[in-house]
Amino acid sequence: MLRDATAALRIARAAVQGLWGLWLIRRRFPGFTQAEREACTEQWAAGMLRILNIGLRVEGERPAGGPLLIVANHTSWLDILAVQAARRSRFIAKAEIRSWPLIGVVSDAAGTLFIERASRRDALRTVHRTAEALASGDIVAVFPEGTTGDGTKLLPFHANMLQAAISVGAPALPVGIHYVDAATGRPSSVATYVGDDTLMASLWRTLRAEPLCAVVRFGTPLAAGALDRRAWAQALHDEVDSLLRGPRDFATP
Repeated sequence: MLRDATAALRIARAAVQGLWGLWLIRRRFPGFTQAEREACTEQWAAGMLRILNIGLRVEGERPAGGPLLIVANHTSWLDILAVQAARRSRFIAKAEIRSWPLIGVVSDAAGTLFIERASRRDALRTVHRTAEALASGDIVAVFPEGTTGDGTKLLPFHANMLQAAISVGAPALPVGIHYVDAATGRPSSVATYVGDDTLMASLWRTLRAEPLCAVVRFGTPLAAGALDRRAWAQALHDEVDSLLRGPRDFATP
């Protein structure tokens, strides 16, 4: 009963934080410098994680700026928040997120590049818009698995999601994301969002669980060079897989 009440309170606080984020984007961002926008977004995302009872640990060298394509694994709806808290980025996300309560509105206002995965024409449009964002110096983040996995095995990368970076000569930064129990440091699957799971079911399960910590592990930027996009996708897949296979147990502060 107490856990249910606490979870409900956290959902209410998250809704307020979401509205605060929307207000910031629409009212304050126009007058902010790029550095101020980045800092504000990272602070907002970190605040949302705290409300949801999720800690954050960042490992590796945080990227200074773009153009850069962040390439990460995908297991949870928390992944976007975790990356945003570690380094502000524009995300490429499935179009369904746009219809999610509040999350969709905030994501849209924050410059998320939505893609209709079943539409080849829309995929080409997204590649073009991503190339424009990279060419302007943005950091863009993508989950090239194309869907969420259960965290036990990294799914194959869709090479077409890297075309924009190849077109403008931008490097890609492999990033590994995983979740651990905040008290023990042991890997946790509580936050996974796969199969027939619904967003609300995953959210409720996560909020009722013991505190978690999101671990965002930055790798080393990798340029495509002479590699075609399939070979580059495999090289990046191997790098992300290596990051995920690194040490996963740690004592939280």
